Amino acid sequence: MSTQSHRAAREGIAGLLESPVVGMAPWIVFGILSGPGRFEIAVGIALALTVLLVVAGRWSHPGSSWKLLELADLIFFTGLAIIGALADDGTLRWLETYSGEISNLALVAIAFGSMALHRPFTLAYAREQTDPSLWDTPQFLRANQVITGVWGLAFLAGALAGGYGDLVLREPDNLWTGWVIPVLALIVAVRFTLWYPETLRARARKAAGEPGLEPPGTNAMLAPLAGLLVPVGALVLIFDDGPWWLGGALIVTGVLAGKALRADA
Repeated sequence: MSTQSHRAAREGIAGLLESPVVGMAPWIVFGILSGPGRFEIAVGIALALTVLLVVAGRWSHPGSSWKLLELADLIFFTGLAIIGALADDGTLRWLETYSGEISNLALVAIAFGSMALHRPFTLAYAREQTDPSLWDTPQFLRANQVITGVWGLAFLAGALAGGYGDLVLREPDNLWTGWVIPVLALIVAVRFTLWYPETLRARARKAAGEPGLEPPGTNAMLAPLAGLLVPVGALVLIFDDGPWWLGGALIVTGVLAGKALRADA
């Protein structure tokens, strides 16, 4: 590989790793895959993805310091892998049932704990995309507190939904508590993470009198989320997990709401 190609590859990977969404990837994958009979697979994939991201991060940013989320990823999934390898059948069944809630609650603690220390975990990612002159401004810290808080709420929603499915319904693979609610909460957090900084930057340009597009409104964030009601409705119909009219209503609402929000965006 030529020096120019090597530099382009390094910059491309660096740009990809600058989003906290990428840092969340092992947790998201683990949360989606974990469940009865899938613990070892979920942990193995999450740990492999963690190692890949850590190696890619050190290669694309030589000499860079560790991010809080990188350390949490490595410690948590390595620990789970060791526990799973040594656990007896009873412990393994317990982990298969509750590991999703454990991982969600761990991330809730990381999110709100880092906010309490005024070091929200998204800060390390945001600094890689922002001029150093802005790093210590109250606005920059507040923006990252908000984004980190949204992620904390998303994982709290996943933990509560999973706990309700496991402890109350006794259905670890319940469509709503095991899949729809946790996944939708994560998608909302991802969408907000992409929308909010863009909105803040556009507002700052407008306040400074610089030319540019109008700041994207709330509808620009909500329109894609409304469209998610369509596949949720389809899942209800396919898996027969609710009355047929609920699935149909979700599909119709998703289509109509998505069109209305995009028209006003």
